[in-house]
Amino acid sequence: MTTDTLTKEHEDEVALPQGAKPPKERNVQGHRRLLTRRDRVTLGLMAGLPTVLHIAFVWVTALASVALAFTTWNGIGFDSIHWVGLQNFRELLTQNPQFWPAVQHNIVWFVVLILIPTPMGLFLAVQLDKKIRFSRVYQTAFFLPVILSMAVIGFIWQLVYNPDTGLINSVIGANEPGHYIDWIGDPDLNLWAILVAASWRHTGYMMILYLAGLKGVDPSLREASALDGATEWQAFKHVTFPVLRPTNTIVLVVTIIESLRAFDLVYVFNKGAQGSELLSILITNNIIGESSRIGYGSAIAVVLLVISLIVIIPYLVATFRKERRS
Repeated sequence: MTTDTLTKEHEDEVALPQGAKPPKERNVQGHRRLLTRRDRVTLGLMAGLPTVLHIAFVWVTALASVALAFTTWNGIGFDSIHWVGLQNFRELLTQNPQFWPAVQHNIVWFVVLILIPTPMGLFLAVQLDKKIRFSRVYQTAFFLPVILSMAVIGFIWQLVYNPDTGLINSVIGANEPGHYIDWIGDPDLNLWAILVAASWRHTGYMMILYLAGLKGVDPSLREASALDGATEWQAFKHVTFPVLRPTNTIVLVVTIIESLRAFDLVYVFNKGAQGSELLSILITNNIIGESSRIGYGSAIAVVLLVISLIVIIPYLVATFRKERRS
């Protein structure tokens, strides 16, 4: 035994106080056992229960809807389920007079949201990012419609559009007998009236997303552009906006999803009457309507699901590739 070994053993003995217990031995990997059996059971319940509920109420129901899309079922007993193949889809695409107008309205919904409230949200975010006075108050005021449920927003705007006592008709003098403007009941106006209410909410949503994106802009880049004599618009165009490219992608995906899943606001206004039909309204009317056609409504839901996946899957693939590269 060498002198160095004896010295090291002597130092180990001196390092321990008299009567003190030696440290617990570590496992083979060199780590202490941190989780007890009770901790593992608790974590298993906390992670497992939400997972089971998610699978049961999301994945199972989605797969069931896909399967039911190829059947006819009135919802009373499983004996009444009959396989019809692609009949529901053929009827949907060729015989339903409401399907293609509903698709057009969903497209209009997306175009309006991307062209009006999205630039407005970006404008508000840029202004509030300048650290103006009472910026927190303004952020709260503009974001408040996002916090409210769609049903509440619908009730608020119903009061605004009321033909007799509504704010708009009162301002433009269209609340007198014979001069009413029925914003909700007129098939030529109801979709645009609902889109105004949807844009009011969507603007605050976009503002928050862009405010988060603006936090990633390096202040030194703005200072450098100012020293080079760039105007505010030039600095935004060549410095700020290119940095917002990831945020723009998120905004695009969110807006597409919002336009596809739009339902609450339309249903509160007029339950999808003529002029404001949407795919989500057709699904609801066929599944829980007077004549329950669950198979046919499921076929519409499958079409909506496919359209959504066409948008979502490329975004997820691009996101995962970016994470792997980083």
